[in-house]
Amino acid sequence: MNDCVFCRIVAGEAPATKVYEDDAVCAFLDIRPITRGHTLIVPRIHAGELDDLDPELGARIFRTGHRLARAVRYGGLDGDGANLILNDGVAAFQTVGHVHLHVVPRRHGDKLSFAKGFLLRRPHDPVSTAAAIRAGLTALDAAEDEGVN
Repeated sequence: MNDCVFCRIVAGEAPATKVYEDDAVCAFLDIRPITRGHTLIVPRIHAGELDDLDPELGARIFRTGHRLARAVRYGGLDGDGANLILNDGVAAFQTVGHVHLHVVPRRHGDKLSFAKGFLLRRPHDPVSTAAAIRAGLTALDAAEDEGVN
């Protein structure tokens, strides 16, 4: 779909700071993040809402979200947790008509900064943020290879 910004990002036709991609999903930093490391995961094929999404692909999106939420802890962003959020449909505040999962890193005691970030939605150095998430994925893979997790 040419008019879908997320489809254009997946195709490399629109700018984005990608942190992960495979044959089924693409993950990139939100351009209006709530917190540093706020990432969106989208399926490579267009699905406007959950009704349009194959359940197995939906599971793949959530598995990737799970992995990225864990990677934030390993990558130097000092994440203590994460919110994984999927808004399905306009009634649920979905603003882009392409299924996407938000991974929003959280820290203990961040309620005020989270609220401020939700209101202001300002970018945080995307290059170093993406590098930290990618480093977290590498560290997570190494830990799993060693049987630590």
